Amino acid sequence: MTPIGKLFKWGTFAYEAFLALPLIGGAFVVANAWVPLGVAFLLHVVAVVLLLKERGPFIGNVIGVITSVVGLIPLVGWIMHIITAIILLIEGIFAPRRTPRY
Repeated sequence: MTPIGKLFKWGTFAYEAFLALPLIGGAFVVANAWVPLGVAFLLHVVAVVLLLKERGPFIGNVIGVITSVVGLIPLVGWIMHIITAIILLIEGIFAPRRTPRY
């Protein structure tokens, strides 16, 4: 993965982990009229396109796109943010050890 791909992988992880915080993330989303979910959606779409081009792991970001849409439902969104953050963390840790897909 290139440094830009790593930046998007770790950046989207950090954003999802912040949104997964039970009260703080939910308050942030509600206080900003659900705009953070739109920002997360755009970040994940850019990351998917970039990682597909680099042949890097992109499944966590695809799940992040789904999470951004489902995040409108309070409890389901919170659980999805947790799951997405965990998947992105695992991909971020193990991606440098993988050989590229061809």
